[in-house]
Amino acid sequence: MRQSARDESESILATHDLEVRVRYPECDPMGVVHHAVYPLWFEMGRTEMLRAAGGNYRDLEAAGVFLAVVRLETRYRRPARYDDLVRVRTTLRAAGPVKIEHTYEIYRGDELLAEGRTTLACLDRDGRARAIPESLVLGGR
Repeated sequence: MRQSARDESESILATHDLEVRVRYPECDPMGVVHHAVYPLWFEMGRTEMLRAAGGNYRDLEAAGVFLAVVRLETRYRRPARYDDLVRVRTTLRAAGPVKIEHTYEIYRGDELLAEGRTTLACLDRDGRARAIPESLVLGGR
């Protein structure tokens, strides 16, 4: 069931926009972006959101904090094409004790091309669940 716009806006912890120019190797022979590229753009959005908040994955991993995608959903609405300038909107929706949830919207101008959602689990060096560092959660607010 879809939340109302009011409910969705209340559950936003942080939002970040990233512009991406569609590159030739991301497309099929018809110039349409391959479906496997969208999760890469989601990853870019998460990485740049963290960087904009003053952090980075390299420092997290050096401290023994690893974020693994445990759930990925994508809904394709319209195709992106070679040389399009698209905007990846990444929204941090929830941060629990060991999991983080993001949603994504891919736009060409005002046209919604795709939507996605990921859940990331916070792991230690041995692959065991661990608490999300406060600095990671607070940095997104």
